[in-house]
Amino acid sequence: MKKYILFLFLIGINLKAFTQNSNENKPEFKFKKELINFGKITQNSDGNKVFEFTNIGKSPLIIKEIITSCDCAVPQKPSTPIMPGNKGKITVSYDTSKLGGFSKQITIFSNAKNSRKIIRIRGFVTEE
Repeated sequence: MKKYILFLFLIGINLKAFTQNSNENKPEFKFKKELINFGKITQNSDGNKVFEFTNIGKSPLIIKEIITSCDCAVPQKPSTPIMPGNKGKITVSYDTSKLGGFSKQITIFSNAKNSRKIIRIRGFVTEE
């Protein structure tokens, strides 16, 4: 029985070490800004903003999918992997035809250490 418990303990230690090593080599986001505030903008004006980031990890960063909290914000993800040390951009186009305040969440799914990353936009659309 003692040998069996010792065997399971050693397997657990090896799995823990393997998990830590594989996580250390994963890509990682470092955004310039995680929130972009449009401030006050006029109706039907340019609603495009760019989130800039760097892959500070040790392997290529692949963005699998980006979803938003509504259809009024449309994100565009990079089409190619972002290599370690390189920069990337995510463009978000907000529909400025609707008046009033907005606060939207953009969720990024990737192969990074934290596979889900949330960035945000907010602002207030006023009449022309």
